[in-house]
Amino acid sequence: MTVDLPNDRLDAVLERFAAVEHALGATTDGSALAKLGRERADLAPVVEAIDALRAIEAEIADLDQIAADPASDADMRAFAAAEREEAAARRDAAASALQLELLPKDEADARGVILEVRAGTGGDEAALFAGDLFRMYQRYADACGWKVEVLSASEGAMGGYKEIVAEIAGAGAYGRLKFESGVHRVQRVPATEGSGRIHTSAATVAVLPEAEEVDVALDDSELRFDVFRAQGAGGQHVNKTESAVRVTHLPTGIAVAVQDERSQHRNRARAIALLRAKLYDIERERVDVARADARRVQVGSGDRSERIRTYNFPQGRVTDHRINLTLYKLDDVIAGEALGELIDALAAEQRARLLAAEDAAA
Repeated sequence: MTVDLPNDRLDAVLERFAAVEHALGATTDGSALAKLGRERADLAPVVEAIDALRAIEAEIADLDQIAADPASDADMRAFAAAEREEAAARRDAAASALQLELLPKDEADARGVILEVRAGTGGDEAALFAGDLFRMYQRYADACGWKVEVLSASEGAMGGYKEIVAEIAGAGAYGRLKFESGVHRVQRVPATEGSGRIHTSAATVAVLPEAEEVDVALDDSELRFDVFRAQGAGGQHVNKTESAVRVTHLPTGIAVAVQDERSQHRNRARAIALLRAKLYDIERERVDVARADARRVQVGSGDRSERIRTYNFPQGRVTDHRINLTLYKLDDVIAGEALGELIDALAAEQRARLLAAEDAAA
């Protein structure tokens, strides 16, 4: 299928890219440089796709000229016609790829994330499931080359976690993991169950894009810091040193606590980063609500109260309810090896909805 892309729209992208590159060379302001750098990184693949498309179109124009030139011999015209057919196929593929590049993008997709996993209904089994989910994301992050650092954790009585918060640093982490926000449900015979009955438990996952200083300005006068002793296995140092830090944002009342069992200074910096991510997420949610039309083309609402996925151990299946996709490879998903298949399907569905919305608006 041939995709028609207005030249004026493509020219506008090229002009904006040139303007951003000029502005980058003309400013020394750190905040402006950060914003311009992100915009350039977003535009670069689009510009590359435009250049590729126009190179093919120029090739087709040359072939058309040869095929229509009466001075050319019959063999040359036949060769040009055959080459044009192959170039036309490449042109359609390049146009489709460019159309995807032109879809509205979430500026946060390229960022790292703050991952929060909390046990929901189900008592000790919910905490065990929360632990399974965190390890799934940890393994997936490792496979993607991302770095995972635990910021705080509250262990369950039988294992797992009542709550665990971690930072996942890596390019594109948010763009992949953002689909994981919501309620995850598990159906299995718990290790804590002696009668062999299948229980249903749940855990809640929240994925927040990491925020930078240029995104959220924090005034020290609006912050209250408290220090306390870290909890967990860490030897005598944990018991004797007040290294854990809680920071409260007074205007909103939002409080976060971070402990790495050693450095109060490091915990303070991480707590500020976590608070900044939460405030950034609140602002993004406010903007999203104001852009109701845009929210309708997302995969699911992203609401953390929405049940998004069920992990059924007796049947060995995982079902994502947002796109009605079931994979009979639960062990591979929990191991982080097949999680990418679910994320790929969700991303593809999102792109399809965005394309449909663009076609409807055209």
